[in-house]
Amino acid sequence: MASITSFLLLVCLVLVSCSLTICFASEYEVEKESEFAYVEGGGKGPRSWGKIDPHWEACGKGHMQSPIDLLDVRVQVFPGLGKLLRDYRAAPAAVKNRGHDIAVIWKGDAGKITINDTNYHLKQCHWHSPSEHTFNGSRHVMELHLVHYSSQGGIAVAAIVYEYGRPDRFLSKVL
Repeated sequence: MASITSFLLLVCLVLVSCSLTICFASEYEVEKESEFAYVEGGGKGPRSWGKIDPHWEACGKGHMQSPIDLLDVRVQVFPGLGKLLRDYRAAPAAVKNRGHDIAVIWKGDAGKITINDTNYHLKQCHWHSPSEHTFNGSRHVMELHLVHYSSQGGIAVAAIVYEYGRPDRFLSKVL
């Protein structure tokens, strides 16, 4: 089993200008997940994402696309971001195998995080194995992404990386 090595290694805020784009991207992602990979090689790795599907064209134009090496000089640290306030609760959910990850999708109010006085409500989480992101080029055994949405259309993703060790309580319940 795995244990959490760190919480809040990655908090990404992505402001989205159109909620229709979010819905379309989410629906499309579920249908086409087997077409890409996080590791280079075979024509499906991150450097190829912008060419795999016309809907993913933006992936070939970005400079900080996923996966990100978190010890890279391009990563910015924001020490004034403030403490991440968590307020999670039990809620009905469904577990779904989406091809490249396993997701828990909450059907009720599973709580929220608050960042700089903005509430982001937890909608889903999913695991990647091996980890999506790297640390100085090294991958962890697994990575959990907690995906939150604000009422203003913003997205906040908190990531937790795992290594072999004590069992994780949340993951054990899902299994």
